[in-house]
Amino acid sequence: MATKTKRTILKSITDDLVDELSSLSFRPPVQYVYNPLEYARKSFDAFVARCDFSNVEIMLLGMNPGPWGMAQTGVPFGEVGAVRDWLKIDAAIGSPSDVHPKRPILGLDCHRSEVSGARLWGWAKDTFKSPTRFLKRFFVCNYCPLIFLEDSGRNRTPDKLPADERTPLLEICDRALLRTVEFVAPKMVVGVGAFAQKRAEKVLNDCGIPIGGILHPSPASPIANRGWADQANKQFAELGIRLPKR
Repeated sequence: MATKTKRTILKSITDDLVDELSSLSFRPPVQYVYNPLEYARKSFDAFVARCDFSNVEIMLLGMNPGPWGMAQTGVPFGEVGAVRDWLKIDAAIGSPSDVHPKRPILGLDCHRSEVSGARLWGWAKDTFKSPTRFLKRFFVCNYCPLIFLEDSGRNRTPDKLPADERTPLLEICDRALLRTVEFVAPKMVVGVGAFAQKRAEKVLNDCGIPIGGILHPSPASPIANRGWADQANKQFAELGIRLPKR
């Protein structure tokens, strides 16, 4: 399937995902829900345009956006500096209609750095040197595009939602993940963190695609704080994924 056709299909998958998620509602402690695929869609589309879908080897699957990463830029794990300076994406970014005062959307003008994104995209830059080399082999995406904020500004991850809210959310995201994998056709899906790996294993059980996992680069993980990139390289090697020598 041609890259252009795959991009068109991904646009349709994204449109459907946005539409289905818009029907959901969430109650306290969740007070604010952002969907960067709505207000930062131009930036997300610019990222997709940079990707090379002709022969994707690895699909890196994250959980959901962080408040200073994809929430600001529309790019999965999209730490502002990496998106602006390495990926060279400079698309217009809007804002949700209801914004937490402690978590404003400033787009590429945001001065906060998402540690997880800085680590993942920093690893990609150090390992592959150019975005073109990295995006020829890897496709990065999130399982869920929504970010959930409590009244305090605290980020509540999808796995912490009550069952009656979590179940319909997972059903929608499961369908989008399956469709995405069918059309991107990676040789392997690698979950970034345990949650993403488990969702991939459940959803892609009958697809015949190998599924693995690597440590999440979150600063909340003491293990990740002890040299995440080196540990990720070891895990990639254990999965049989060959990387350029640094």
